[in-house]
Amino acid sequence: MAIHKDHELHSRRFSRNLGLALVLGAFVVLLMGLTVVKVTRGDFEPESVRIQSQ
Repeated sequence: MAIHKDHELHSRRFSRNLGLALVLGAFVVLLMGLTVVKVTRGDFEPESVRIQSQ
């Protein structure tokens, strides 16, 4: 079993994959944050429920 250095292409592909993973992770966190804010403000209720409760 020979130990060899990875090709330069592999390191470029890894950095692109890492960047994409960070962007997708940030997008998921953003969506989750928006969902939490919307639910805690009560904006998720249908209009008919809001009218009856007032």
